[in-house]
Amino acid sequence: MAERPRPVPGPGEVLVEIAAASVTPGDAKLRAGLLQTIFPVSLPCIPGRDGAGRVVALGTGVDYAVVGDRVCFVAERTVQGSYATHIVRDAHSVMRMPEKLSFLEGAALMHAATCAWMALMDTGKAQAGQRLLVHGGSGAIGGMAIQLGRHLGAWVAATCHSRNRDYVLSLGAHEAFAYDLNEGWDRLSEIDLVLDLVGGSLHERSYPVLRPGGILAWLIASPFRDLSEQYGVRTVQAHIVDKPEANAAVVALAGQGVLRAQVSRVLPLSRAAEAHRLIEAGQNSRGRIILEP
Repeated sequence: MAERPRPVPGPGEVLVEIAAASVTPGDAKLRAGLLQTIFPVSLPCIPGRDGAGRVVALGTGVDYAVVGDRVCFVAERTVQGSYATHIVRDAHSVMRMPEKLSFLEGAALMHAATCAWMALMDTGKAQAGQRLLVHGGSGAIGGMAIQLGRHLGAWVAATCHSRNRDYVLSLGAHEAFAYDLNEGWDRLSEIDLVLDLVGGSLHERSYPVLRPGGILAWLIASPFRDLSEQYGVRTVQAHIVDKPEANAAVVALAGQGVLRAQVSRVLPLSRAAEAHRLIEAGQNSRGRIILEP
């Protein structure tokens, strides 16, 4: 922990006093140096991809917010992140929060929900009547994908650890298969879209369950063999970019009660290193770890 000068908003920017910051697997990978070729970081750098708080100061020309607004936000990987008491953001990355959302929920919502949105809507072209399979349904992104798929009118199945089966079903999955018990998800058929958040052998076993021309979209995955040509399907990586339209869409759905942000545990900001250790040890599921400054 260290003290730095409070950031000052420039033209078109707002200063947010952070009430909650989410911890993502990408935060831990970035800190460990595993993403340096994708997101070159110059030290010192404050980590944190997203969070929620209250606008406390405005730069010149700001017309999208007023002091006192409750907002959630996303931050770029290579600049100051959300593990702090204050952050400067702009109209591209700040969304006013619905009153029904708490700061904890606002922080847990943003990155997880926008990843699920882009993977299903932009990459997978998900729509009503389709059959969707989500690998890793008990994680933050997987849980959002289940809820979003169900909202779209898809039939949704998910894989998860057996201890999370009831949780996954509570999010709206029609069926949940425990991979640790070797339950037979791979006996499914005519799946239109697989969202793979696991990879490895689970990915490779997914090809036969897809219909011809189906899509296997992956976002966070262990190494795998691309067998798409052999099975006549498409394998596509979901690319996550900062997209105001996606931010607005998921916040609106949360306000309507369609998407429920999932918080796995809450820690003080001073225990951020512990949060990273939990993620790296695979000991976090059922939503995001949230840090409170």
